[in-house]
Amino acid sequence: MARKVLVLEDESSIRSFIVINLTRAGYEVIESGTGEEALEKLQDNPDIRVALLDIMLPGIDGFEVCRRIRATNTRIGIIMLTARSQEMDKVTGLMTGADDYVTKPFSPAELTARVDALFRRAGGAAPEQAGEIYQEPFLLNTRNRTLAKKGQRVKLTQVEYSIMKMFMENPGKALSREEILDMVWGRDYFGELKIVDVNIRRLRLKIEDNAQNPTYINTVWGYGYKWGF
Repeated sequence: MARKVLVLEDESSIRSFIVINLTRAGYEVIESGTGEEALEKLQDNPDIRVALLDIMLPGIDGFEVCRRIRATNTRIGIIMLTARSQEMDKVTGLMTGADDYVTKPFSPAELTARVDALFRRAGGAAPEQAGEIYQEPFLLNTRNRTLAKKGQRVKLTQVEYSIMKMFMENPGKALSREEILDMVWGRDYFGELKIVDVNIRRLRLKIEDNAQNPTYINTVWGYGYKWGF
């Protein structure tokens, strides 16, 4: 399987730094300096598994590129590149469909670990055994990694699918944010606990009848979340 990664970054020095380190880690890197170019490269390379998107760009920004990718592709892993001061950008990026974010400046080891983790989830790992998990009104198919609610397909990113699978395999169990981070993102994940909250907020918008008053993913205050009552 191709180990292709798209890097969208308009600053050539930062882009070169990323390309060198990902190439060293065994990835084939597709480079782009604008959002428009990135979308073209994605069309030309449908086997790209992970995309790194800078937010601040001339023309189409990273948020819009992320939205456009997610409109047609839920399987690709997306990492937003943010500046340390852009706290709201992290949340906005995740809500537009990104799986993760990396704050500049970042170390080569951190960046490679994040890409490795998403690559495994976005199709680089072995397929799961055939099976289904059914909990009214949801049916999770673990062979083709899809979710249906009352028979209607719910489009999930790979991270959202992993969160749903974790919850449906642990009904009624209170799970701490740390446990969720370990189970979904992996024990070698470098990031912040906040990524759990934002991804769950995004998932609730897709699966709950009323995301403001959820009935499936319940908050356990000061601790984490649990599936059902």
